[in-house]
Amino acid sequence: MGTPVDHLVDLLDLEQIELNIFRGRSPEESLQRTFGGQVAGQALVAAGRTVSDGRPVHSLHAYFMRPGVPGAPIVYQVDRIRDGRSFTTRRVLGIQQGRSIFALTADFHRPEPGGIEHQVPMPDVAPPEELPSALDEVGDRLGEVPPFISRRQPFDIRYVERLRWTPDELADVKARSGVWLRTNGALPDDPLIHVCALTYASDMTLLDSVRVPVEPLWGQRNFDMASLDHAMWFHRPFRADEWLLYQQESPIAHGGRGLARGEIFDRNGRLVVSVVQEGLFRPLVDQS
Repeated sequence: MGTPVDHLVDLLDLEQIELNIFRGRSPEESLQRTFGGQVAGQALVAAGRTVSDGRPVHSLHAYFMRPGVPGAPIVYQVDRIRDGRSFTTRRVLGIQQGRSIFALTADFHRPEPGGIEHQVPMPDVAPPEELPSALDEVGDRLGEVPPFISRRQPFDIRYVERLRWTPDELADVKARSGVWLRTNGALPDDPLIHVCALTYASDMTLLDSVRVPVEPLWGQRNFDMASLDHAMWFHRPFRADEWLLYQQESPIAHGGRGLARGEIFDRNGRLVVSVVQEGLFRPLVDQS
């Protein structure tokens, strides 16, 4: 059967069906829409497959235009916008069932020596070895983990602060959240796999920071939530199968949308990735 990490690597291994055209698998799952991190990760794989070695991705900007249909394949069309002396730019369109569902622009850069060097410090938090996994916390609380979550979970995620389960526990909670994460097994050494795997994971918890002041992160939801856009900047090399700290905060939520931003650090305290995302939050209407 393979492990969840095996399935993740397989998910990111696109089929090339023509020059600049790739096809990705979308698992058949009992979800309302295809997971956005999957689509972003696959689109970045498609872009990276058209870039020469020695130019790692340094940024991506993406829009989720329509919800993806679980189980239906997604075709990724790559437009080779620029191949410069130092920078390479690619535009990728994700198409499913004849309709555009996702658009991504990614920029790749040959690292250059010298220049300005500084970064914000990594927050002082408990190490991952002292924290329970999110699945263990959920299992202890609910008695079991929903099967569709446990089956597709290629990442070990550990919340820095304990999960809250009732509205009373949300009093005075700030709009921020932090997790340690890494894949539940080793990944191949290809740097593109690690970048695309983390792109997949970056969409899993970022909007938690918008929700955490108003409702528990697990259990019955009061809002229909969807990613609208996603941006990432890759500052340094990293491995997604080693512990990374993902600090997330929401500076504003208004008009049915919430903005979240995140900083990802490695165990040595180096800032390796910055992330920004906006999400849609619509109150659910009671159908009873």
